[in-house]
Amino acid sequence: MPADANRVRVAGVSRTAATNASPAGGAAQRPLRVFISAAEPSGDRHAAELIRAMRGEHPQATFWGIAGPAMQAAGCQVVEDFTTRATMLVGAARLAGHAWRLVRRVGRLVRDGRPDLAILVDSPALHLPMAKHIKTAGCRVLYYIAPQLWAWAPWRIRRVRARVDRMAVILPFEEAYFRERGVAAEFVGHPLVSQLAAEPPSAEAVQALRQLGRPIVACLPGSRRHVVQEVLPGQIQVARAIAAAHRNVAFVFSAANQAAAEVIRSALTHESFQHQLRVAANADVLSAADFALCASGTATLEVAWHGVPMVVMYNGSKWGYRVVGRWLIRTTHLSLVNILAGRRIVPEFMPYYTSTDPIAAEALSILASPVRQAAIEADLRAVVESLGTANAARQTARMAVDLAADVRAASPRR
Repeated sequence: MPADANRVRVAGVSRTAATNASPAGGAAQRPLRVFISAAEPSGDRHAAELIRAMRGEHPQATFWGIAGPAMQAAGCQVVEDFTTRATMLVGAARLAGHAWRLVRRVGRLVRDGRPDLAILVDSPALHLPMAKHIKTAGCRVLYYIAPQLWAWAPWRIRRVRARVDRMAVILPFEEAYFRERGVAAEFVGHPLVSQLAAEPPSAEAVQALRQLGRPIVACLPGSRRHVVQEVLPGQIQVARAIAAAHRNVAFVFSAANQAAAEVIRSALTHESFQHQLRVAANADVLSAADFALCASGTATLEVAWHGVPMVVMYNGSKWGYRVVGRWLIRTTHLSLVNILAGRRIVPEFMPYYTSTDPIAAEALSILASPVRQAAIEADLRAVVESLGTANAARQTARMAVDLAADVRAASPRR
């Protein structure tokens, strides 16, 4: 079906998309009506998985909202696809122009459509302002994948308390953090667990990669273009240092998408060390790898899933951190694996670095020490175990259904 065929009209949107009440059955019999929003490709995948899980309990449920390709394929009617505009939105000041108009528009659509509940997935810079308009429109809000208030700008908790009815959190310590601050939060597990379990590597591809050399070093410079541009030069410098010490080493650069691949391919044009570029093939690359250079972010959990020792690196603005960042950041560690472990189990160089020499030294030290590699692998297994089982979508679906049932019980004619 063409994308436009699944698009919901702005005028009268929810009455078309979200009202299928049975004339005889009343409110208890009509299908569940859900507004759902995801603004980035990762959120789009998580939301699509949630839609499928909710349909498992309510086959006739209808979904409409801010939907990317994965959500649309799962049957969500689209008001707008924001994933094509996805960037790292930081703070309300960046939510100008189009995003602010979208936030206000959603409030009107929810008021007119009267869904049973709204589900907002990740992207707090967009979704916390959106939640305010949704609540004003009289709709309850379930937030899936919590804003990382424990990491920076914790005063935002007042907004969360006022705008979110229930929160499905994906990191084990977040449930207690939010509950202690007056937010009804529940740990549902990390959606990455089910996604990685469903994407096994190709045995042939892994074997081919392992024949390139030894050791195999995976390089993951990030998915967004600006992150790749910030991290990739440093990874290439570290790769040169490793290649100088290991004659048979092979580097496999993993691009999240074609846009990232173009940046990586161009940067590697004149490099003499042995390397390959793979696109959207992290399972293959990490299954073959002995070690990884990884940009900060969720990718570190993917590396951990495969048990690969790593160094985490991110080279943001030095002055941005000194002037602003250091006053906002509240965690001792900045990489997710170290945060989850509660200690430094892998070296991290972030939020910026001035030289790659210490990064190269750590990489070479790990590669030279089987004992250190084994210790890191054991620590990473413990981190992965803390992420829960492959039930995040089902657990969140149950939370959503329960919240919708509460709404219907309170307003049977809704």
